[in-house]
Amino acid sequence: MDGRSLQERYAPASRCFGCGPANPDGLHLRSFETSDGWLAALWQPDPRYEAFDDALNGGIVGTLLDCQANWAAVTHLMHARAIEEPPGCVTAEISIRYQRPTPTRSGALTIRSHVLEAEADRATVEAVLAGVDGSPTATARGTFVAVRPGHPAHDRWRG
Repeated sequence: MDGRSLQERYAPASRCFGCGPANPDGLHLRSFETSDGWLAALWQPDPRYEAFDDALNGGIVGTLLDCQANWAAVTHLMHARAIEEPPGCVTAEISIRYQRPTPTRSGALTIRSHVLEAEADRATVEAVLAGVDGSPTATARGTFVAVRPGHPAHDRWRG
């Protein structure tokens, strides 16, 4: 996945722990649109995020899925509204299913997400985290809502 990610293009000053390019201690998730309507990201785990040997901490798994799903909602709403700036979206709800330990020592993980259904100000999104072999280790389904002016996250992508 070459070029500038969605986060680098639309939110270079974001401090989000999961996907913010400006957070020196963050995970730096980099999401890209694909031709099949999904967003995709590759992320290299580090042993400092392990829960135990060769297993990614569940909170980090949840963060990766949440950020990737949120960007699917953001991207969908940008296209649906024909706007240039990403709307500030927040997680209204998310459910994560941990299917097996997510390995940390065998290579980059793949995180994919796509919108299942949407309304004018929200989207329901599915996200999948998979190991190097392509087998899902965790899945998520969540609802993400575009917030209005006055909400603390309204201009969140500007940093």
